[in-house]
Amino acid sequence: MEFLLEQFITGLSIGSILLIVALGLSIIYGSMGVINMAHGEFIMLGAYGAWALKTFAGISFFPALIIIFIVTALLGAVIERGVIRYLYKRPIDTILATWGIGVMLQQAVRLMAGGELRYVEMPPSLSATVNILGVDVSGYRVFIIVAGAVLFGLTWLLINKTAVGMQLRAVIQDRSIATAFGINASKIYTGTFAYGAGLAGLAGALVAPLKSVSPEMGTGYVIDAFFVVVLGGVQSLFGTVASSLLLGELSGVLAFWQNDTIAKALVLVAIVILIRFRPQGLFVTRVRT
Repeated sequence: MEFLLEQFITGLSIGSILLIVALGLSIIYGSMGVINMAHGEFIMLGAYGAWALKTFAGISFFPALIIIFIVTALLGAVIERGVIRYLYKRPIDTILATWGIGVMLQQAVRLMAGGELRYVEMPPSLSATVNILGVDVSGYRVFIIVAGAVLFGLTWLLINKTAVGMQLRAVIQDRSIATAFGINASKIYTGTFAYGAGLAGLAGALVAPLKSVSPEMGTGYVIDAFFVVVLGGVQSLFGTVASSLLLGELSGVLAFWQNDTIAKALVLVAIVILIRFRPQGLFVTRVRT
């Protein structure tokens, strides 16, 4: 039982990291139909933000999270206003544009911070282990699990229980009719992209104490995020949660059985098989037409 519980908690922590990484992409891709190839670079900026705020400004980890969310959200709003809004309904151009933005952000960070690996100190209050039913678990991994649940809950409430969320859902279903009723679709799209970018930056800051920080770190994360979103169902937040936890548990078991490299390859094979037989993903959002 201890072994099974340890594997379950390990998989849950991996799934929570995947959820945090994929949540911002799920909002942008599912709500706006924008394939944001620069999502990984927003994650990278969040990680570098946590390192820079601590190194140069002496700002501790938790206050830095608020600053990072705000700054990356503002950067996302600027990119949406300056580039993305002119490319709606042109998916190939959107992919190329966001990929180019990602490359520029990588090179900008490389020029300003250098290409060597950086490390973010884990908060001392979370560095100890926590005993859960006889199993010692990293306190920071428990924090990641809680953070993933909280961020999902806040996002769900924002979309389903607020006026802004209602306007976003109206624009998703029919932009022309929503505009006719006085909803400013442009502002809704800007706010949505900014929120998704802010979540990506927050994800980068949260995973930074667990991973080394480098200009290329976002590449792997954006691939995992697309896996999660597509497998869960493009417009389903609950699908994102389910696919994150499923892939997390599967990765944990396979990594214990073999190694991380083989585990990642086997997870990819499993995703391809699932998408082959269920291309719409695990969950489908039903709307009245």
